[in-house]
Amino acid sequence: MKLNEESALKVAEFLLQIKAIKLEVTNPFTWASGWKSPIYCDNRKTLSYPTIRTYIRQQFVKAINEEFGVPDVIAGVATGGVPHGVLVAQEMGLPFVYVRQSEKSHGLENKIEGVIESGQSVVVIEDLISTGGSSLKAVEALKNAGCEVKGMAAIFTYGFDVADAVFNKAKCAVVTLSNYEKLIEQAVKNGYVKENDLNTLAKWRENPDKWGK
Repeated sequence: MKLNEESALKVAEFLLQIKAIKLEVTNPFTWASGWKSPIYCDNRKTLSYPTIRTYIRQQFVKAINEEFGVPDVIAGVATGGVPHGVLVAQEMGLPFVYVRQSEKSHGLENKIEGVIESGQSVVVIEDLISTGGSSLKAVEALKNAGCEVKGMAAIFTYGFDVADAVFNKAKCAVVTLSNYEKLIEQAVKNGYVKENDLNTLAKWRENPDKWGK
C-alpha cells in the first residue's frame, strides 16, 4: 500500500489533533468485530474541519493522479467513503457513485447508487481499511457491474497482513494517505503516546484478534 511519507505524517497529525484517531493503551476499545484494540479510528470527524477536509481532498486527488491516472468515475464506499468521494469527484470534475454495504430491500434494490456503465474505469474511495473485507465487497460489486476498478484510495490503514493478502488476491492496488506506522511515529513525536507504550502497541499489531483476551 503506497503513501507519501511527508503528507502521511501531516495527515496522521491532523487525525490525532482532532481525535479522529484515539490511542488508549491502558483502557482499550472494543471494535464492532469484538476485537480489543488500543486504537480507534473515526475519520468522519475530518469532515467538520474545513482545513483538514480540504487537505485530505487535495491529497486524494494527487494520489489518484499519480497512481491511477484520471478514471471515468469516482466511487465511495458507504458510509465513510461517500462524503470524501463526493469531494474528490467534485475536485476532479468527475461523475460519482456510491456502493452500499448490501442491496436495498425495497425499490430497485440497488447496491450501486448513481449512474455507471459497463466498461467505465473507477477509483474507489474509502475512509478506513482494517481487514479489507468490506472494502473489497465494494470493489467486487463494481467489477460485477462490468467496471474496470483501477484501484482504491483510503485515508488510513492499520496495515494488517490480512488486508494486504486480500487486496493482493483480488489484484486491487491500494494507496493510502497515512498508515499505522506513521501514526505511531507522529504520536510519539508529539507526545500523544509514551515510548514505554510502544511495546504494547506492537504486540497488538502482531495478533489483533487475540490481543486483550
